[in-house]
Amino acid sequence: MKLLLLALAALLLLSQLTPGGTQKCWNLRGRCRHKCSKKERIYVYCTNNKMCCVKPKYQPREKPWSLRGP
Repeated sequence: MKLLLLALAALLLLSQLTPGGTQKCWNLRGRCRHKCSKKERIYVYCTNNKMCCVKPKYQPREKPWSLRGP
């Protein structure tokens, strides 16, 4: 029983130390990373100086220039 509790405590500790949780950005649609994947683009930078990698479908679209008269 003590061995089971020791194993459970070790697994709990390892789950807390494992890096994998990344900070979210851009309305929770992007993730702060050092390098974006091929399917993502940089839109803004995070507060921890990492890039906010966002899929293009979640980025705001640029509006074409409209010709307005003065």
